[in-house]
Amino acid sequence: MPQIDVPLVQGRFGATSRPATWWIQPLAVFLGLGAFIVYSTWAAYQGAFYRFGPYLSPMYSPELFGSAQAWFGPKPAWFPAFLPFSAAFLILWAPGGFRVTCYYYRGAYYKAFWADPPNCAVGEPRKTYWGERTFPLIIQNIHRYFMYLAVIFIGLLSKDAWDGFMNWPDGFHVNIGSLVLLVNVVLLACYTFGCHSLRHLIGGIKDVMSGSPVRKKAYDCVSCLNARHMRFAWFSLFWVGFTDFYVRMCAMSIWHDWRLF
Repeated sequence: MPQIDVPLVQGRFGATSRPATWWIQPLAVFLGLGAFIVYSTWAAYQGAFYRFGPYLSPMYSPELFGSAQAWFGPKPAWFPAFLPFSAAFLILWAPGGFRVTCYYYRGAYYKAFWADPPNCAVGEPRKTYWGERTFPLIIQNIHRYFMYLAVIFIGLLSKDAWDGFMNWPDGFHVNIGSLVLLVNVVLLACYTFGCHSLRHLIGGIKDVMSGSPVRKKAYDCVSCLNARHMRFAWFSLFWVGFTDFYVRMCAMSIWHDWRLF
């Protein structure tokens, strides 16, 4: 198979011999991640309109403190008065940490936000490369521990999706919102269970998988999801934001949550 060498022109940021429009991908990532960061920060600061009927926004789940339906009741007396309070602030650090330290997202936002590098074979704004061996980037190695928390969140969000179908005053419903919450947890599960760290945890300690059929099956399932990790990373990110927006619009009586049956 013929190969084409694309030499990197050193000494100038953005210099390259690539004929392609290399800047489109990092720009799209910058706009996509930037829009989600702005929206999620705004939504977390609201501290309101995150419940509608049995629906709970995934940005506030689990609701530890904040309302009569929260696990531990309303805002605690010990919370500092000078700090803004929102139930989202108490839990978003866990799924947020999982995303920030994700192997795919690292490569995406290193290019889009830090230009490290802007893209393959494109001049960087720096001359040295330290990798993730020093502070603060060495903290990225905590990803595997955030993965454990993310798996717990899948269980909690599954309970929220179940409530969206079952916890109506007159019994079982299938509403648009019920399906929105269901799709949300499915996409998040596909993203979480395709995690590189989970794949290594299941199969990384084995040189030969054929002697462990159950482990081999689990490894194949995770590998199948891992092959589409980038897609699920973006689909699930978008749907988390949309799910919060849907619940918010219904809670504000702007949208009507249609019942299907």
